[in-house]
Amino acid sequence: MKALLLHDKGQWKEMKVEDIQTPSPENGEILVEVHAVGLNPVDYKTATGGNPNWSYPHIIGLDVAGTVAETGEGVTQWKKGDRVVYHGDLTKKGGFAEYTLTTAHTVSRIPENVSFDDAAAIPTAGYTAYQSLFCKLPFEQIETILIHGGAGGVGGFGVQLAKLAGKTVISTASRHNHEYVKSLGADYVIDYHEEDVTSRVMDITNGRGVNAVVDAVSRESATESLDMLAFMGHIVFISGAPDFTKVKPFTKSVSYHEIALGAAHQSGDVKAQKDLALIGDQMLTLMSEGKLSSMLKETITLNEVPEALTRLSERHVKGKIVAKIK
Repeated sequence: MKALLLHDKGQWKEMKVEDIQTPSPENGEILVEVHAVGLNPVDYKTATGGNPNWSYPHIIGLDVAGTVAETGEGVTQWKKGDRVVYHGDLTKKGGFAEYTLTTAHTVSRIPENVSFDDAAAIPTAGYTAYQSLFCKLPFEQIETILIHGGAGGVGGFGVQLAKLAGKTVISTASRHNHEYVKSLGADYVIDYHEEDVTSRVMDITNGRGVNAVVDAVSRESATESLDMLAFMGHIVFISGAPDFTKVKPFTKSVSYHEIALGAAHQSGDVKAQKDLALIGDQMLTLMSEGKLSSMLKETITLNEVPEALTRLSERHVKGKIVAKIK
């Protein structure tokens, strides 16, 4: 089969499409004929540092949509030809290839009216946003929420899901992306380049602060966000924990929530792994009903993945990029 091969850590800009042996599914696995793969920052980040579980050449790519080509022993819920999407295990070989393997219990079925490209845009960013809102926060108690980076993957899905749930949504984005983020559902968008985000949040909330913040930007951004929380507020962090010492005990009574989506694969907790499939089912249903946008902005070829990952690393990409394999 053809695959985009990483020959050593740090060499992702030099990846090329080459021939490699097609894998075979083992017990509890399915072989997927890949149609589309979503691109994410985690791709270039893990490819930069490598992983002790990898052998080279390695194949990256976590968000895979395709059809079941073969089932391993013990797999009864899937058959050849089924349309599926999943968030893969980053310790294993990934999806930038014509075929790839995954565990059968972590896979979601793609509705007939959802394309492979749109489905592949969801998992890493979409499941992270879903976990942030519905698995970590007491969402029925949340009225106002700040979701950083509304033009990006996690932020864009988060804005959509929070607005669907009826929340007052504040987001941050560069000025040229404001209308786009508002089109996803944000009530207020703050230009983090030109405005004092904390002051604007406090103005919007009449000095109280927001009930929750979702931060997928950085440790520094998460720390700054602590000043924007109301009493008994919540912060969900994805790209680094805030400085917990910034909020003194017995003052704001802040609740902290870590998201580590892919860790479910290494957790040994089968229920946590099956939950990935359930989240996918929920989001695909919303997409099938026309309530959720994939935010797909660009489709590329397998050969174009390294260049697109470079653009992702420069943080100037709006929405989602998907590599079309078939």
